[in-house]
Amino acid sequence: QVKQEQEWPENLMVVPIFETTYHAESEANKKQDIFQEAADSEDQNQERRKPFSCAICKKRFTFKSAFEPHMRTHSGEKPFSCVNCGKSFRRKPHLTRTHTGEKPFSCVTCGKCFSQKQDLTRHMMIHTGEKPFSCVNCGKSFRRKPHLTRHMMIHTGEKPFSCVTCGKRFSQKQVLTQHMMIHTGEKPFSCVNCGKSFGYKPALTQHMVIHTGEKPFSCVTCGKSFIRKQDLTQHMMIHTDYQILGKEILQIFAQKFIIEYRINIMIICNCILMVHKLQKLKFLVLQ
Repeated sequence: QVKQEQEWPENLMVVPIFETTYHAESEANKKQDIFQEAADSEDQNQERRKPFSCAICKKRFTFKSAFEPHMRTHSGEKPFSCVNCGKSFRRKPHLTRTHTGEKPFSCVTCGKCFSQKQDLTRHMMIHTGEKPFSCVNCGKSFRRKPHLTRHMMIHTGEKPFSCVTCGKRFSQKQVLTQHMMIHTGEKPFSCVNCGKSFGYKPALTQHMVIHTGEKPFSCVTCGKSFIRKQDLTQHMMIHTDYQILGKEILQIFAQKFIIEYRINIMIICNCILMVHKLQKLKFLVLQ
C-alpha cells in the first residue's frame, strides 16, 4: 500500500518551537509591564488624592486637618486642655463636648446618640454586622482596625510596650498601664461608700456588690446566689463531688449485691444438690 501524503494548507506557516516559547514569554512580560504601570499610576493618583502621608505607619490623608490629629496618635501629644478638669485631648471636639454632654450624632436603628461621628460609624457596624478588617493569617474579622492590629500581635508575638521599671513587655498599652500601678502603688478607683481604693475598675465593680447586696451569680442546680464568680465555681464543685460520690456508692453497692447474689445462688445450688443426694441415698437404703 502506498501511503497517501498528507495535504497541508497552502497558507500554513510553520513556526519553530523556540520562537513560539519566546513569543509566549514576551506576551507575559508585556502583561506584567502593563500591570506594573497600572499599579504605579494608581500610586501616583493616590499621592495626588491624598498628599499627606504618615512617615510612621504610611497611612495617607486628603486633608491636613485629618493628618495632624493622626500624627498625635503616634506622638501622644494632647494640645487641647480643659479649663474645668484639666484633662487633655488630641482633638478639639473632644474638649468642647465632654462637659456639655452634646451628642449630635444619633443612630437611626436604636436611637443611641454619640458626640463623635466616627463613634456612630463604629456603632452602626453592630447593627449591620460589618467587620471590614480581616486577619490574613487566620481569617478572623474585626470592626475596628486597632482591634485587628492588636490581634496580629498574637501571630507575630510582638510586645511593643515595655515596663521601664522591670522590663516586662506587653502587647497592649492598657495592660502596661495597669501593670505600672504595681510599681507606683496607684489606686485610682475609689469606693464612694467606704473609700476603699483599687488599681483596677473591675475590682471596684466587684467590691461595690458588697454594699448593694447584689448576688449576680446563681447556681443552676440549687439556686444559691453568690457575689463573685469564683465563689460560684467553687460551690459547683460540691454538686460535682456529690455526683461523683453518689456514683461511687452505687457502684460499691452494685458490686456487693452481685457478689452476695452469686454466693446465695451457690448456696442454693449446693442445698439442692445435697437434697438430691440424700433422696438417692434413701432410695438405695430402702431397696
